[in-house]
Amino acid sequence: MKPTGPLMIEHRLIERMIRILSREAALIEETGEIRTGFVETAMDFIRTYADQTHHGKEEDILFRDLSRKDLSQEDTSLMQELVEEHKQGRQLVQRVLEAKERYEMEPQKRFVTTIRDEIGAIVAFYPQHIEKEDKVFFPAAMRYFSKEEQQAMLSECWEFDRKMIHEKYRSVVERFE
Repeated sequence: MKPTGPLMIEHRLIERMIRILSREAALIEETGEIRTGFVETAMDFIRTYADQTHHGKEEDILFRDLSRKDLSQEDTSLMQELVEEHKQGRQLVQRVLEAKERYEMEPQKRFVTTIRDEIGAIVAFYPQHIEKEDKVFFPAAMRYFSKEEQQAMLSECWEFDRKMIHEKYRSVVERFE
């Protein structure tokens, strides 16, 4: 297995949560109500699983090792773009959580609208980001590494994962589905 294999598997779980978030945004639109517990848990999933666990492996292992290679200008630019998108994802989650906190203190329609819109932005953001990684960047990136280097990265990814809590977040997604 290539080191991008586990990353692509993680993408499938993230996509499942994005579908759940899409349904939640529609429910908010329909009812005008915020399920704050759901929002908190879903943003925890994005923050911990998608960002710290998944993006952590991308940035701390794959991108780190790629930065030591003589990348084409196109691949360098794409990697920088992906790093910026990871930052954008963090900002979206932060805006949802800030609006949720304000809503809990003062349940006003403007906070409902902000939460719905920011969740909608997350729903729009992740599929294009994932597709860019799966179909463009990951295949290009693997060409820079020998089989031995790929195996070393894969081992480092497994060690990284050993420290994280995949099962917790898989059960969170399954409970919401």
